[in-house]
Parts: sequence; structure tokens; C-alpha cells
Amino acid sequence: MNFSRRQFFKICAGGLAGTTAAALGFMPSVAMSNVREYKLLRSKETRNTCTYCSVGCGLLMYSMGDGAMNAKSAIFHVEGDPDHPVNRGALCPKGAGLLDYIHSNSRLRYPEYRAPGSDKWQRISWDDAFERIARLMKADRDANFIEKNNEGTTVNRWLTTGMLCASAASNETGMLTQKFTRSLGMLAVDNQARV
Repeated sequence: MNFSRRQFFKICAGGLAGTTAAALGFMPSVAMSNVREYKLLRSKETRNTCTYCSVGCGLLMYSMGDGAMNAKSAIFHVEGDPDHPVNRGALCPKGAGLLDYIHSNSRLRYPEYRAPGSDKWQRISWDDAFERIARLMKADRDANFIEKNNEGTTVNRWLTTGMLCASAASNETGMLTQKFTRSLGMLAVDNQARV
């Protein structure tokens, strides 16, 4: 850069006047601002599958608390999983509204039982619920199991009970479910995709 002598003195005088004004207190006050902390910075990320339809979209759920997905941890953000091959981070309106479903006051969080003829539901433990389901299934299978058909051919069928499976499960889970239901003799096996 080429300056004339006159331009050089003008620049020096302007700089001297600016620093003098700043030294005398004619300086703007310091802006007290801070960068806002990213809300997911200290949270625990958990991958899950959307529970609504049979597509099986991947979710990322963010929680604060003890780290485990239970009542003590507060889930505060749900979004689509960009690494999931099904939805690649996108969610439908139902999936995007999962946070409201999680925090709903009417959400069932424990098993309940209503006795025949009663108009009230009573809370039972998970052990009681599993025991009751197993007992009723065994009683129905023992009463209605068909070992041989009319021609005497072995068929091993249980036609009075069926199984409704989750369609968002993995192939491995689906295979295990099929093996379990077929080993009991059930023929009526369906999944949520057709509901």
C-alpha cells in the first residue's frame, strides 16, 4: 500500500484519537452474552423402534437421569434415527408425536385385571399377569388340543387360541415367535401389519 505523507498522519491521528477516547471511558460496554448449551449435550441416547404401525421406523430417544429407560429417567426428546435403513431419520406425524404418548396421563404402565362381572380394574403385578396368562393358555390347550384328525393322521393342532405378534420386530424375533406358536400347535398366527 502506498500512502502519502498527509494520509499517514490522518491514519495515525485517527488511531490516537480512538485509543484516547477508549482510555477515557468512552467505550461501549461489554456485551454479556453466552452461547446457549445444546439441549442434547448431556443426555443419554437410546435407540428404539416406533410402536405404532408395521413399518418399524427407528427412533432416537434422549433422556436425563440414571441412564436406564425407566420411570426415573425423563425422556425429553424423540427424533427419527438417521442411520436406520427403514426411515433414514424421517417420522410420520404419529411417530413425531411419541413424546406426548410417553408422557400421557392415560398411558397404561402396569398390568390390570378385571374380574368377570366386575366394573372395576385392579392393578396386579407382572408376575401375577404372566402366571395368569400361562395358566389360562395351558387350561385352554389341554381342553382343546387335537392330536389326530378323523382319519387318524397326527395333526397336533390347537385351534381355539391364536397369536397376534408385533410386526416391527426383527426377523430373528419373528422366527422365534413362529417356532414358539407352532410348537404349541397354534395355526392362527397374525401380526400387527394387517390390523
